[in-house]
Amino acid sequence: MKAKVLFLCTGNSARSQIAEGLLRALADEHFEVFSAGTEPKGSILPEVQEAMREIGIDISGQWSKSVTEYLGKTHFAHVITVCADAEENCPAIFLNMGTHEHFPFDDPAKADEEQRLELTRHVRDQIEQRLRFWLTEKKYQSNRPSSDVIVSSKMNTINSKRTYDSKKLLRATCSR
Repeated sequence: MKAKVLFLCTGNSARSQIAEGLLRALADEHFEVFSAGTEPKGSILPEVQEAMREIGIDISGQWSKSVTEYLGKTHFAHVITVCADAEENCPAIFLNMGTHEHFPFDDPAKADEEQRLELTRHVRDQIEQRLRFWLTEKKYQSNRPSSDVIVSSKMNTINSKRTYDSKKLLRATCSR
């Protein structure tokens, strides 16, 4: 029986969706993966869909959903919050089951439109790196090569070679 993992954020439109798609791609044989939001937006950001397609992960079957869909119905071995708001507002029932961890990441939804895709790629890469470390800690092997060696067909560049203007990204995430 696979362990169930829930990624929780506020809107369930970016970070938790990225984490859900990545963990499925990295270790689907070990986990049943879910994501939810404390205040779901109802859709996934198009930039999230694009950033995931760039590394060969199709999340078109995922959708934005509320954490209430799982209350009293599903027991999770791991509950991972990916934003501060979800960490503060996570229903106590989830904090009392399995292991609870907090992996904070910037919110691509808060970036200006012209910066959103760049920030989404950056957050996607951070989430992948954190999940690979988490899998190593839990002693699981990934069934997918690192996206550092996956060449993006659209940009024809290697993901790890991207450079980010951290001041620009910080302004984008803090501007709203």
